[in-house]
Amino acid sequence: MWIARALAFLLAMTGPAAVQIPDPSPSRLVNATTLDCRFTAMSTGTWKGGIAEISTRPSTITVGFKAIDTDDGSAEAMTSGAKSHITVRVSGNYLHLMQMEPFGALYVTTVFATETKEGRLQAVHTRHEFTPVSVPGMTSRPEQYIGDCAITVRGK
Repeated sequence: MWIARALAFLLAMTGPAAVQIPDPSPSRLVNATTLDCRFTAMSTGTWKGGIAEISTRPSTITVGFKAIDTDDGSAEAMTSGAKSHITVRVSGNYLHLMQMEPFGALYVTTVFATETKEGRLQAVHTRHEFTPVSVPGMTSRPEQYIGDCAITVRGK
């Protein structure tokens, strides 16, 4: 009972103005139609002798999406590979694209409503993938990329 009284007291002292309501999602994220992303740094994870470890290095990977529909929650990858299911969601200052590949891998790209330079937005791209044999030039271990994206919006 004392908790309810304390909460009532705090609300009475601070008033409704103190209640934080999240800002609406930025319109350029909500109205996104295409993304052209470049990632210049990466980390790769693996397990050696049952111990998790990570390594970092520069990257030159690019990722793109077209036909982004944040109302419908869908998009298409700009790659020429196998068709994958992509789920799109805008939440606050984040645009998330979750891509499930037909062979089981999961890729997640998140674009933040924060500019880097030249109007590009901060972004991360993660690949949840593992194969017993590491193949150079192919994703065979979990990877995290950091970079930015150019965004095209409806009406522009």
